Amino acid sequence: MHLSIIMDGNGRWAKAKGLNRTEGHKKGAEVVKDITTFCANNDKINYLSLYAFSTENWKRPKYEVDFLMKLLDNWLKKELDTYLENEVRFEVIGDISKFSDKLRKRINITKEKTKHFTKLTQVLALNYGSKDEITRAVKKLCNEKKEITEENINRYLDTSIHNIPDVDLLIRTSGEIRVSNFLLWQIAYAEMFFTNTLWPNFTTKELEEIIKNFEKRERRYGGI
Repeated sequence: MHLSIIMDGNGRWAKAKGLNRTEGHKKGAEVVKDITTFCANNDKINYLSLYAFSTENWKRPKYEVDFLMKLLDNWLKKELDTYLENEVRFEVIGDISKFSDKLRKRINITKEKTKHFTKLTQVLALNYGSKDEITRAVKKLCNEKKEITEENINRYLDTSIHNIPDVDLLIRTSGEIRVSNFLLWQIAYAEMFFTNTLWPNFTTKELEEIIKNFEKRERRYGGI
């Protein structure tokens, strides 16, 4: 199963506690570790994709963007042992060319050291937007003078390049009911769950309940 999560609510969690938004992001990072470890030890989940930084997030205040970049770098350095201990392959989708050389190097090191694992693939969407992903895929097809077909577009998407299948279950936290330009192509037949829980308060127990409800749904993929 490919589980995908739009991790929303860090800022509101911090605001409710009278804290700076950056504290919400720190707490949210702790939840990422808990959820990833849970998924790595759940035989039903093979892929976990997390919306970490969108193409639109550059519009946020510079101090917050700078903090998120530093947080990601520190996270990958600190949590490498977690990836190794839980046999988690780390992968990235999105255009990371805008990131610093240091951060890109950290990303590539983590990918290299975990590339042989098959227990779980954790996919971080970084500087990712689905419209941007599809546009880049079509440009590649045009540059290579290949026919614009559904099959060819799919083949050139970030997910397909890294052998990541379409989404089965999409979860968004914080009560917002929208997908915010995340994996629009890949969620065509995904089951969707929206929870009011802010991401820093999201737990493995709630995730278990959502998975149980997901398993009760009948997926017909347009059929009867």
